[in-house]
Amino acid sequence: MEKLSLILWRERELLELLAYKLELERLVLASGHARWLSQANREVEDILVTLRETEVLRAMAADEAAQAVGLDANPSLSALAEAAAEPWRTILLDHRDAFLVVTREIAELSDTNKGLITAGYRSAHETLLAIRGTAEGYTPDGVAVTAAPARRLVDRSL
Repeated sequence: MEKLSLILWRERELLELLAYKLELERLVLASGHARWLSQANREVEDILVTLRETEVLRAMAADEAAQAVGLDANPSLSALAEAAAEPWRTILLDHRDAFLVVTREIAELSDTNKGLITAGYRSAHETLLAIRGTAEGYTPDGVAVTAAPARRLVDRSL
């Protein structure tokens, strides 16, 4: 159980770091400074890779712990906690509760970031449409309807 608990602590730390990096990404998106967006996204991706590796270690440790308390392989954290003696029961339930909180926060941040990215994309798309031709409206599926581009006079002496 101790090995599993250590891995769960590491996973919690990584999830907290992921929430932090998603918050930074949200701030970059909201500020409109696209220069830092790729860096923020790369940091999120790096944490996700480390999280996947840690999940494999957790699964192996959970299987070992399950075997020690007489459960089948691939148990849920709740099932492991219920089968474990104190103080492990309380420790595992605390881990489970912390995971629920941080994963909810990560989901909310991800949704917010997705909305900001979508809004930024639409803004850039409409700007390009204004250069090439005017947007006259949208189709029911959200695609911009454009008119033919108008001829423009450009004073090249500026």
